[in-house]
Amino acid sequence: MATTDVLNVTAWDGTRPPEPDLIDDCVHCGFCLPTCPTYVLWGEEMDSPRGRIVLMRHGHDEGSELSGEMVDHFDNCLGCMACVTACPSGVQYDKLITDTRAQIERRHPRTPAKGALRRAIFELFPHPGRLRATVPALVLGQKLGLPGLVRRVEGVPALRTFTAALGIAPPVRLRDAFRRLPETREARGESRGRVAFLQGCVQRVYFGDVNDATVRVLAAEGFDVDAPAAPRCCGALMGHTGEDGPARELARETIGRFEDYETVVVNAAGCGSAMKEYGHLLRDDPEWAERAEAFSGRVKDVTELLAGQSERTVRHPLPLRVAYHDACHLAHAQGVRSEPRELLRAIPGLELVEPDGWEICCGSAGIYNLVKPEPAAELGRRKAEALIATGAEAIAAANPGCTLQISAHLERLGHPLPVYHPLELVHLSLTGQGVPA
Repeated sequence: MATTDVLNVTAWDGTRPPEPDLIDDCVHCGFCLPTCPTYVLWGEEMDSPRGRIVLMRHGHDEGSELSGEMVDHFDNCLGCMACVTACPSGVQYDKLITDTRAQIERRHPRTPAKGALRRAIFELFPHPGRLRATVPALVLGQKLGLPGLVRRVEGVPALRTFTAALGIAPPVRLRDAFRRLPETREARGESRGRVAFLQGCVQRVYFGDVNDATVRVLAAEGFDVDAPAAPRCCGALMGHTGEDGPARELARETIGRFEDYETVVVNAAGCGSAMKEYGHLLRDDPEWAERAEAFSGRVKDVTELLAGQSERTVRHPLPLRVAYHDACHLAHAQGVRSEPRELLRAIPGLELVEPDGWEICCGSAGIYNLVKPEPAAELGRRKAEALIATGAEAIAAANPGCTLQISAHLERLGHPLPVYHPLELVHLSLTGQGVPA
């Protein structure tokens, strides 16, 4: 008679489960608690990093199951990695939550509505061509005043995802969205070397002006820049939300396209953190593991690269009081905090100010403000209030999701301020044009 082996059945399957050795690094000291956005909002232990690590450990117990309640606690996590910065024990929560989320997407069926929403997000945002098709509708919506209408109906539960998406839609212009970045730009003067630049997906369509400014500054500072149209996406959105199959595929494509370069430059915090994590993402791939690890070591945020170089181009005065917002995937996931500040402080006349609660996420967090709009909105409001309290005339933020989230909540508070990428401010200083009126 056939028998079924029921031994060693756990909540996790054998494909890259959260690693017990990494779980055991947590000593439950609690230093992470005041930096965790969801713990700050709700004060719930299981919605803190150490609480979720307890659930990860429980998932390895024989007979454990991946319950809906466990999934809710993991889904509530923004993946901001502020706990990684705060942890005195060096717990690698970033790796743990990434592997846990991949387990959830393989082993826990989503409701039809949640599954459809996630599919729609991943069928749109990582595809620049499809994103460009949305631009005429966004422009028309802005002309018709849809943002104001959205603010009046955003509390309607049946419309919450739709209104959340419209509420953070960028103020795009047709000419910017359909402008193509030159695939090669030569250095001004003697070359310091050739670098590759990732155009990204959301970044190239909704923030093409940021990419243009980035490449122009790099060339002005002596770098030959190759900015190929492919890859279309680095896989960050999928990798940070558990869709590791597509994320691994895009990681291989990105490595294959850029691995011959000594330096790969990124100007979007989420993309940079994902690319620096390729070694972990592909650690069990016999063909790609070593290549991924080597590639990740060559990825640099553009502020990392420029802050380590002597200036070649004169900075003209830019009299402006700027509050710097730390994008989580730059400050926490990549550990890049001083470099963007160094670049901004080098601009004559620019006064850099710091908001309270820099370590707390703004609520954007990849797709979080679409799938968890209520807590995301509360975090966005708090972040906007902290930035307004600095008395700043403008905000600097190095991630497109942060820019969208912060701009929307500044507008909702009746205190709209321009939000620039640090490289846009550097470019304005190099050209001497000043801040646009």
